[in-house]
Amino acid sequence: MSETPPNTLQYRFDGPEAAPVLVLGPSLGTTWHMWDRQIPELTRQWRVLRYDLPGHGGAPVEPSVSTADLADRLLRTLDEVGVERFGYAGCAFGGAIGTQLALRAPQRLASLALVSSAARFGTPDAWRQLGVVVRANGLEQIALSAPERWFAPAFRAAQAAIVDWAVQMARAVDPECYIAACEALAAHDVRAALGRITVPTLVVGGAEDQVTPPADARALVAGIPDARLAVVPGASHLVPVEQPAAVGELLVRHFEATWTEQPLALAVPAQPAPSAPEPVPATAPVRPAPRYQGGAAAGRPDPYAEGDRTRRELLGDAHVDRAAEEAEDSAGGFEEFVTRYVWGEVWNRPGLDRRTRSVITLTALVAGGHHTELAAHTRAALRGGLTPAEIEEVLLHTAVYCGVPAATSAFAVARRVIREETRPRE
Repeated sequence: MSETPPNTLQYRFDGPEAAPVLVLGPSLGTTWHMWDRQIPELTRQWRVLRYDLPGHGGAPVEPSVSTADLADRLLRTLDEVGVERFGYAGCAFGGAIGTQLALRAPQRLASLALVSSAARFGTPDAWRQLGVVVRANGLEQIALSAPERWFAPAFRAAQAAIVDWAVQMARAVDPECYIAACEALAAHDVRAALGRITVPTLVVGGAEDQVTPPADARALVAGIPDARLAVVPGASHLVPVEQPAAVGELLVRHFEATWTEQPLALAVPAQPAPSAPEPVPATAPVRPAPRYQGGAAAGRPDPYAEGDRTRRELLGDAHVDRAAEEAEDSAGGFEEFVTRYVWGEVWNRPGLDRRTRSVITLTALVAGGHHTELAAHTRAALRGGLTPAEIEEVLLHTAVYCGVPAATSAFAVARRVIREETRPRE
């Protein structure tokens, strides 16, 4: 079984292999899935590499106690896959890593975007105290309170499924790695170094963010010589999750406008530019970047463990546990097959994001009249990022191509599930 090499990070690739590489960095307590809804837009022009922080999303438990060390680990990861020059967008903790990249390896960084980030996050004492709390009590309370820190009140009220997804994601983090990340944030202070960042930089903040308020974003823009600011209305801390279309558009515009190809000393022959205007790699890779294959090949757990985790994220623990109990008496082999190959392999392939896979699944279930599965996958679609309005659009489209009677029944199932999932909860 191959594993993530020591001192590197767990990662996945999406997008065309020949395109220039854009790296997306996650926030503390999240996984690379926080960027799922930007992937379809970004992969039109870039090959996107997303990574997990240590102990997040099933990544190896190899704590780092500084953002500089994590930046170095990311650079080693990029070396492993043959990426020399790249663009970078990071949210919160991922943004802190981005500033370290700009300071430590500016010759490799084509362009930078810092989302919900800061030159210094709060106070060192607050982060160290948080580490003490996690060591004493675990992550349960941190996970339960995450939605308040991450999402604006209106979003929390309207998107119960995403709120629950956020809690489950934070709950699954390894405590020792979370504590180490708290130490890293306690020590992170690049205020005096911002003037040395020469990379074109976009700073994105949420207008309602209480963790890294707009004042932190303005301080970054004031300190970085070539930076501009965008404040997203109605968004809190996890802006890419709350306002995916707005963030996607901001990133596309920024990287399109600022990504330049600087001549670098490379041990590869120069290639003539293509005649057609299409995205060109910022540098030719030293060796081809491997496809994300899921499972152990990408440093992930066994496909069964990956499938169980994905299945629980989208369908919920109750559904999965109930299916497992029923399988004990009849079809345990089939349940293992579904978990391993359907959820561990197909649902984690990079060719389509989860939202698109949910659209396809809902359509197929409507066409087949499988209403029990339709209810389960309506919940999965909500957890995976589809809004109730988008689900209704999918069902309206199926009415044209699958037949009105099938769609009528599907609307009844979907609306019942949406009411259950979006009603206020005490």
